[in-house]
Amino acid sequence: MNKDVNRVLWQPNQKLKHLTNIFCFQNHLNKKFHLKLDCYSDLWNWSVDNYEVFWEEFWSFSGILYSKNYIQVVDVREKISDIPRWFNGSALNYAENLLSRGKDDDVALFLAGEGLPLRQLTYFELKAKVAKISAAMQRLGVQTGDRVVGYIPNCEFAVTAMLATTSLGAIWSSTSPEFGVSGVLDRFQQISPKVIFSVDSVIYNGKKHDHLKKLQSVVDGLPCLEKVVLCSYNNSEAETDISKINKCVFLSKFIEDIPDDQKLEFQQLPFSHPAFIMYSSGTTGPPKCMVHSAGGTLIQHLKEHMLHGNMSSKDIIMYYTTTGWMMWNWLVSALALGSSVVCYDGSPLMPTPNVLWDLVDEIKITILGTGARWIEALEEKSMHPIKTHNLESLHTILSTGSPLKHSSYDYVYQSIKNNVLLSSITGGTDIISCFAGQNPVIPVHRGEIQCKNLAMAIYSWDENGLSVEDAAGELVCTKPFPSMPTFFWNDTDGKKYKSSYFDKFKGVWTHGDYCTINSVTGGIVMLGRSDGVLNPNGVRFGSAEIYNIITKKNFPLISDTLCIGQETGNGERVVLFVKMETGMRLGDELVNQICFLIRSELSVRHVPEKILQIADIPYTVSGKKVEVAVKKILNGEDVKQRGTLINPESLDLYYNIADLQI
Repeated sequence: MNKDVNRVLWQPNQKLKHLTNIFCFQNHLNKKFHLKLDCYSDLWNWSVDNYEVFWEEFWSFSGILYSKNYIQVVDVREKISDIPRWFNGSALNYAENLLSRGKDDDVALFLAGEGLPLRQLTYFELKAKVAKISAAMQRLGVQTGDRVVGYIPNCEFAVTAMLATTSLGAIWSSTSPEFGVSGVLDRFQQISPKVIFSVDSVIYNGKKHDHLKKLQSVVDGLPCLEKVVLCSYNNSEAETDISKINKCVFLSKFIEDIPDDQKLEFQQLPFSHPAFIMYSSGTTGPPKCMVHSAGGTLIQHLKEHMLHGNMSSKDIIMYYTTTGWMMWNWLVSALALGSSVVCYDGSPLMPTPNVLWDLVDEIKITILGTGARWIEALEEKSMHPIKTHNLESLHTILSTGSPLKHSSYDYVYQSIKNNVLLSSITGGTDIISCFAGQNPVIPVHRGEIQCKNLAMAIYSWDENGLSVEDAAGELVCTKPFPSMPTFFWNDTDGKKYKSSYFDKFKGVWTHGDYCTINSVTGGIVMLGRSDGVLNPNGVRFGSAEIYNIITKKNFPLISDTLCIGQETGNGERVVLFVKMETGMRLGDELVNQICFLIRSELSVRHVPEKILQIADIPYTVSGKKVEVAVKKILNGEDVKQRGTLINPESLDLYYNIADLQI
């Protein structure tokens, strides 16, 4: 393994380390069970070996609010593939847990966005707004188990609508305005929602984008809807014509006549009661509808915020996300700690690339999360916040969406802040949480996710189902955890669920990611999706290995790359697509340089058989390169599901490429 990967970039303060939540929890376990857990590795091993006890102890440690206690935490006789139920017999409410920890005068939400003034909402004000929407939905007839959806940006309205929905025991699902009409209908038509919340317009990249035409098309495609509730987000109600949208009312009309002191009630429901429906990417077929429980989502997020994030009510957290990404759910759950949550809507680069750093200094953000691509974009623009901003409040930077490149670690510590905990985190929509991520009591090593998360029994397995370290393999999880989907919507026999995760290795969750686990540090390096894993001549490797090498060299003429495996009669060959800077051409000299670099840094077997120039590279709205859809196109399939792509027309570039005809 590259020695440079092991280089320590950040160390926890040894004096403050003993004050962290995770250290306090470890001490609690040591005292109660007469253990001698001395380090994080000891704690993790104990947590996976005794996962029932771990979750029982964390239930108490986290202070979860419940009206009925559990009879059984989990049946340990059941395998992960049995999809066991958790905290049987308990009753609680997700929204109540998010709204009860913060003091009335504390700031619950900071509301910011491109072209919008900064506002704030106290916990008292947030609860009052949620109460009115909840009462209005009750008046409409929304009941436990009904589906309520949002086609909505990351704003106050999204949070209040979600909390009102879950307060009633109804199920919330959302997509962001970037989604195309077909992408939204591919999702919402499957779950037959009763109510949809939306906005009139959004602002992105300095331009106001009307949202009503798209909303009208979505509503026309959802005859199941009983009400469309519109918030005048960028225009006044007088400026907004909703006459063409069936069953549409403004929010002010929807909550009309409901008193300002409306009492907020919380339906008490089983731990496993559905709270959210999330979706697979849908780039290669109809999206799968994954149903996540209120209790499982809550306790998993609390573990990640409290123990791995060392969060408290004093923290102000922002994650640059949209409502169509599970990181939005993860972000909002921080309210359950009494923390302040920043909702930001708009471009993170407008009006300047410093807009988020300005916000960090203005409201004293302590935890900032983003996609890896944004960090790369700042580096490309030669931004140096370490010279232009204070950033004193910021103690953690998180990154996800795609692997964080080794060079990005260097950039953060050299050009943003040299004493910040930088952690790439990984998990996904499937588990609405993380398998691995940040840790306040162990070092940050260059290029690595810090650790496996507590009670998440993850390993890297080779093709024979053997655990491997310092070698690439499939990311698997061998033991149950509370935030597994409870079921897939419209999957009555569970076949779709079982085939999605448990077909490759019997009785074991296979996540679809390819990774390497460092035997020395315990850190994880993500190598890309395993269904997009490259396998020329029997050598398996992830696309991220190629991306990292090209980024390391920093070719000034190359804008972006996409590495894909194409099946041929002689096995798989690797194709590297190169997007050049505007007006530049991919010539033989540059191709030779790329091949030489990959051969030198990796091996001759890693060198792509074909390197071709392409005009654009497809990305999802959450910033992930779309490899699998392109792979299917190259292998002769037609990809029609494009609703999650920010540039769906880019897929057309990959059909019938003459140089790739077999």
